[in-house]
Amino acid sequence: MTQTPLLFVTNFNKNFTGVSATAAGVVRAQAKGFDLRLVGHSLPGCPDPIDLKTARMLSRRAPDGYPFSIWHVRRNTEMRAAIWARDVLRLPIRIVFTSAAQRRHSAFPRWLISRMDAVIATTEAASEYVPHVRAVVPHGVDTETFHPANNRATAWAATGFPGKRGIATVGRIRPEKGTDQFVDSMIRVLPSQPDTTALVIGRAGGSNDAFLGDLKARVAAANLKDRILFPGEIESVQLRKVLRGLSLLVPLPRYEGYGMTPLEAMASGVPFVATDTGYFRAFSAQGDAGHVVPLGDVDGAAAKVENLLDNPDRLETMSRHALEVARNSYGIQTEVDGINAVYQQLWNEASRQ
Repeated sequence: MTQTPLLFVTNFNKNFTGVSATAAGVVRAQAKGFDLRLVGHSLPGCPDPIDLKTARMLSRRAPDGYPFSIWHVRRNTEMRAAIWARDVLRLPIRIVFTSAAQRRHSAFPRWLISRMDAVIATTEAASEYVPHVRAVVPHGVDTETFHPANNRATAWAATGFPGKRGIATVGRIRPEKGTDQFVDSMIRVLPSQPDTTALVIGRAGGSNDAFLGDLKARVAAANLKDRILFPGEIESVQLRKVLRGLSLLVPLPRYEGYGMTPLEAMASGVPFVATDTGYFRAFSAQGDAGHVVPLGDVDGAAAKVENLLDNPDRLETMSRHALEVARNSYGIQTEVDGINAVYQQLWNEASRQ
């Protein structure tokens, strides 16, 4: 009979989102130490996924020497599936949920979260909005996957984008992500930086097509169509190459639960300028690795960006510090160890009952 895996990690979103990115790094590391199955859609560098039906079948028996398997979920649909498996199908599993949101969930997600066996919050702020918190474990970054270029200028040239250096924002194109604030800041900055190209990396989705159209119209009106580019979504391997070629990342969201893109940039040797949301202030290391400006302060963001571009020595120093902070404080293994400790708590408690 097939051995029951210890860990099932769900990924039900076919799109590669921020949640997908955080899960992928963890799964790659966990797969080295656990009998693990990825359930749903694939993640880069992770084991091939199985479907939900197969996951249920494999969960019918407890693993040898353990009272149950763990299902680790990160989305509403995944919580629903796990609750059904545990409470309706009566499978010997326990459910762990990772919560990053720094605001009150709506009614149905609150009910789903209340049914979790354990919750891992990514920040102290996030822990205030959910029950059953067993640990606060900040997301980490895989510093083997994300690493600096040997030569930034060469790396940028290899991307095929114009100019001698690049600035970018990465993520869904929508108001919450502050894509318009990035565009507005670049319209202020680029006229004085003739060798710099700005990238808006990500997709808008149907509901934000008009928003994207307005952004492109603003760029055209500023005569910057050849310098503020909208390449759309970039697949993960190529995106890592683009990150290594950047001089700055400039995420300016109005709200962010955590935010991995500055951390991935830092591990690539790229500092950032960001709005004061998510975990960005902690990443910044009091200005050594990045600069944080108040929410909505487009002028302040533009001034920080321009100052750094005009001071290459300062920019290079921040690049080195960004890499050190990512490697020393936010490595993926630190996150994995914190998550695995929660699993072990659940197994130990069941063994004592």
